[in-house]
Amino acid sequence: MEIILTERVHKLGNIGDIVTVKTGFARNFLLPQGKALRATAEAKKKFEADRARIEADHGAKKVEAEKVAAKLEGKVVIVVRQAGDSGQLYGSVTTRDVAAGLVKDEFAVVRQQITIPKVIKELGLHPATVQLHSDVVVNVRINVALSVEEAHAQLQTANKIAGKSYGSEKAVESADAETSEETA
Repeated sequence: MEIILTERVHKLGNIGDIVTVKTGFARNFLLPQGKALRATAEAKKKFEADRARIEADHGAKKVEAEKVAAKLEGKVVIVVRQAGDSGQLYGSVTTRDVAAGLVKDEFAVVRQQITIPKVIKELGLHPATVQLHSDVVVNVRINVALSVEEAHAQLQTANKIAGKSYGSEKAVESADAETSEETA
């Protein structure tokens, strides 16, 4: 099925590109989410008429996402979980847990925007990415610990190893916010 993309879609194309995709992908994902239009003659004319508005909206959303990305870059999300003596978690940490931690810190993020490269089933620091916009991706760290105090110690140790001081503003703000919410 031929479609016209109304926004940038990863590994598919940019705004205004006419691409051929499988019918199910178009019907079940791209069309319902407003990421594409069917490539009919009428739709092409309508798209060309609205192209400037669509690109302006896309640019405005990207600017907003970059503002949020500046605040979110390098953020450490503390997740407190129970674990065995060897550090194996009882369960795993999911994108839902990371999203909940970011929402507590007043970031409007949903779990579908978060990517964790591998399953987290042990204590420690783990990387994750947050895709705020099709062109804006931010790296965050997930600190999985038995308690908030242990999370602070893990972060301090990791920062010393990396050659950074524990006093980095974002790490302290995140840890302090988590501590105040845990005690409340």
